[in-house]
Amino acid sequence: MAVKRIWHGWTVKENADIYQNLLLTEVIPGIAAKGIPGYQGIEVLRRELDRETEFVTIITFDALQNVIDFQGEDYTRCYVPDAAQRVLKRWDDRAEHYEAVSHVTY
Repeated sequence: MAVKRIWHGWTVKENADIYQNLLLTEVIPGIAAKGIPGYQGIEVLRRELDRETEFVTIITFDALQNVIDFQGEDYTRCYVPDAAQRVLKRWDDRAEHYEAVSHVTY
C-alpha cells in the first residue's frame, strides 16, 4: 500500500493566492523533477479560515523508503523552500505519514 505524507501550512489571506501559485508552478514541479523513486504525486487542499488560509499537502509515495529517499533519515522533517517560507505565516515543522489501507469508490 502507498504512504501518504501530510503537511500543513498557513498564510495570511493576502498571501494565499501567491502561495498557491508558488506551490503549483515551482514547489510541486521541483519535487517532481527530483525523480524520486516511488513518488506518485501531490494533492493540495485549501481552506479559508477567519484570519488565515490553511493549505494541506498530501504527497503519495509507494513506500516509506521512498520518503526516506526524498528527505533522508530524518524523514519527518518538513520540506519548505525559501520562497515558500517568505509567504507562509507558519507551518508544521514535521510531516505525518500514514499507510493507505483502502481507497473505496462506490
